[in-house]
Amino acid sequence: MAATDAYRMTGRDRALLRAVADGRCQLSTGPEPVLLVDGLLCADPGAGHRLVAAGLLVAPDPSFDLVPAVLTPAGRKLLDDGTAKAS
Repeated sequence: MAATDAYRMTGRDRALLRAVADGRCQLSTGPEPVLLVDGLLCADPGAGHRLVAAGLLVAPDPSFDLVPAVLTPAGRKLLDDGTAKAS
């Protein structure tokens, strides 16, 4: 899914993006990024991969095991102007 495609964001996705914006999240590297919130694995195991694939989180640098999760401009826009539709 490209960042320019319409993304139907769930309430959980919006909460995770807010946690990323607050600096509370990290991503592990590997074939599928795993999202950690407050140092704990996210209960939604596919969230990290889904949000990176949607272009809402910056893909983690594979030269590190764990990196801070960072919003892309598209992810920031969804939070700032509410263009995402929660489902």
